[in-house]
Amino acid sequence: MRRAAVAVAAGAMAVSLAACGSAKESGDNADSTGSAKKGDDIKVGLLLPENATARYEKFDRPLIEKKVKELTGDKGEVVYANANQDAAKQNQQVDTMVSNKVDVLIVDAVDSKAIAGSVKKAKDAGIPVVAYDRLAEGPIDAYTSFDNVTVGKTQGEALLKALGDKAKDGQIVMMNGSSTDPNAAQFKQGAHDVLDGKVKVGREYDTKEWKPENANANMEGAISALGKDKIVGVYSANDGMAGGIITALKAAGIADIPVTGQDAELAGVQRIVTGEQYMSVYKPYPQEAEVAAEMAVALAQGKSLDSIAKDKVDSPTTKAVPSVLVPVVSLTKDNINDTVIKDGIYTVNEICAGKYKAACDKIGLK
Repeated sequence: MRRAAVAVAAGAMAVSLAACGSAKESGDNADSTGSAKKGDDIKVGLLLPENATARYEKFDRPLIEKKVKELTGDKGEVVYANANQDAAKQNQQVDTMVSNKVDVLIVDAVDSKAIAGSVKKAKDAGIPVVAYDRLAEGPIDAYTSFDNVTVGKTQGEALLKALGDKAKDGQIVMMNGSSTDPNAAQFKQGAHDVLDGKVKVGREYDTKEWKPENANANMEGAISALGKDKIVGVYSANDGMAGGIITALKAAGIADIPVTGQDAELAGVQRIVTGEQYMSVYKPYPQEAEVAAEMAVALAQGKSLDSIAKDKVDSPTTKAVPSVLVPVVSLTKDNINDTVIKDGIYTVNEICAGKYKAACDKIGLK
């Protein structure tokens, strides 16, 4: 995974980082949780936000479970719960994990603000919390994600490249993610950093719960408001929404305009193969998941994070959180072989199954 990850310069990570603290400070953070030092017989609570997005069940959960087993000699246990995009349900799941006395929590928050009280409950119970993929509020002990501002910049740069001269005269639609997800705000920030002043944004939406059907409805509204001949491209913050957007474009008779995405979902990669979607952002999930597992095991065992987390990130409620931000790659039809196939995310047979075979043959994907 790391071979692909280095495609984006590491210097881009500095955007959202605070100044690094001393090694002693990082060690103090790990030891201040109140968690007694333990051996390999630990219980890791894993809370993921939803399962409509393919990555959580296909990548994140099994990768974290595998790494925890590896780090603990098969003695560590992962207790899993999925919130199905319900913030209140996720808070209840944290309460249950606390009652069951897990040794550490890995939390990918449905709502970064709403989870803060539950994070504090865990902290008060001596259970350290790793914020995973989204920067949860509250007294978290560690954080790992991708460089989210760079994700948005990568999408914006790809869209401008695809538009070429059309960027001067046409309009784009921006389909951002959920307003409750802090990552969505960073994706949006990065995209605007690149797009502002270079292309006109005709309509822009924060898409409730990241749902493809909501993106579809928003896109229908944009087409109605702007006119189908005025839209030259669409910034979509992820692949799931891109699917809903492309359905709306097809229904309106709009074809051959670039649509961005993120997550390198199988359906998104297949749309890239056929030309319906221009690009996605490939995020090396194994690297992110392994880091989260390493952080969780270290915290549960009362160890320092110095050798794992070299950076610090400030959340709205907690300063200098030990963090690891993983680089990303712009995925187009030109580098499918060198990214998701090379890294074992998908096989050619998976991507090129059935109706996609002819399109794969056309771009030399065999």
